[in-house]
Formats: sequence, structure tokens, C-alpha cells
Amino acid sequence: MELLAPAGNMEKMKMALLYGADAVYMAGKAFGLRAYGGNFTREEMKEAVEYAHSMGKKVYITVNIIPRNEDLEGLDTYLKYLQDIHADAVLISDLGVFDIAREAAPDLPVHV
Repeated sequence: MELLAPAGNMEKMKMALLYGADAVYMAGKAFGLRAYGGNFTREEMKEAVEYAHSMGKKVYITVNIIPRNEDLEGLDTYLKYLQDIHADAVLISDLGVFDIAREAAPDLPVHV
């Protein structure tokens, strides 16, 4: 069993982990349903992953858009970045995005 908590910003992420969450989920500035909800920059996501991993905890990144074709620009690069910073998984809701993730970042775990 894993206690998974939302992390809307760096402070909330750290508090969730310090108070017992085993993992957090967060969104980047793009490709999430809350694309305009503040969220994490790429640099902040990298810092969050490093922080969580230093505590033996996990970070999942939401990539849960239901995209139109124009929404897909840069998605492959973004997924590769998430793989490179060692995000523990991406949370995906669209099977087209799932296919792109498998191709662009084959070592990045995908949760549907």
C-alpha cells in the first residue's frame, strides 16, 4: 500500500513527504489538466524528484491532458525530460499520449 498525496507546489510537496506520504503527484506547466494552476517548472520538478528520492519516496508526474493535435507539440521532449530526471512514473489518461510516452521515453513507467 502507498500513501499518495497531491503536491501543488514545492512547499506542499515537502510537507506531504515530511508528514508521511510515500509518494506525491504533481503537474508541470504543460500537458496536465491543471496547466494554468501554478504547477512546477522543469527545474522545480527535477529538484522535487531529487528531494523525494533522497527520502526514499516517489514522484509521479501527471500528463493527463486529452489532447488535440496542436496540444502534442513538444510532448515527446517533455516525456524524455521526465525520464531523464528519473520521475518514478507519469500518470496518463489518453491512449494516444500513452503511445507517445512508450516511444519517446521507453524506460519511464506509465500509469493509466
